[in-house]
Amino acid sequence: MRTLVALGDSTTVGLGDPLPGGGWRGFGPLLADALDARLVNLSFTGARMGCVRARQLPRALRARPEAAVMVVGMNDTLRADFDPVRLHDDLDAVVGQLTAAGTAVVTARYHDHGRVFRIPRALHLALMRRIDELNAITDRVVARHGARCLDLHVLPGAYERDAWSVDRLHPSERGHRLLAAGFAERLLEAGCHVARPVDLRCSGGAVVTPVHHAAWLVVKGVPWLWRRGQDLVPYAVSVFVQDLRRRLGW
Repeated sequence: MRTLVALGDSTTVGLGDPLPGGGWRGFGPLLADALDARLVNLSFTGARMGCVRARQLPRALRARPEAAVMVVGMNDTLRADFDPVRLHDDLDAVVGQLTAAGTAVVTARYHDHGRVFRIPRALHLALMRRIDELNAITDRVVARHGARCLDLHVLPGAYERDAWSVDRLHPSERGHRLLAAGFAERLLEAGCHVARPVDLRCSGGAVVTPVHHAAWLVVKGVPWLWRRGQDLVPYAVSVFVQDLRRRLGW
């Protein structure tokens, strides 16, 4: 194993696993260390599926990696312009071109965010409907191209509180270690050489204190929830009305 490429959004960037000197680590470096491979991390915060296809895929192909891992799609589910057809086409292009180039590809199916981040029922229904659509797309694309998939819903430890950072949207250091271990297992199944197991003991990361939690909520958490809520609430209302009509037999 010479080169591992990491694609995706802020989870792939490593948010939730801060380093003492600043910046983020995340599952990418942990996985690369287990594979004894060079890491090329092309992810960036806020990336959507179309971003991966347009901006990250060309650079990934130039790196000629033996393996590629990808976590992306949640930002799409939170936007008003959510489009399953476009999501399918973009993911199909990314996975298809990488596998055609001889790369072992592993992507991710999403878990139930409502079990980690407590939100009103209407928002939960709306978000899960979109996550279900995204997961179904992932299943079809993975099966078509013979890629692998890490199912976060059944990943051991995925719903434990210490697996999540303060925002409950990004993994903590332990969560990133769980992701790295899960990706390593899928790559091993795909025939990739795993030099050593991922160490699940937390070490080397920055200590996150209650002060960090409060600062995040004030500076980033509340503004982020407000912005994303404006996108998702109209759709959530329509889902809630549909659910109510079904319950009442209308």
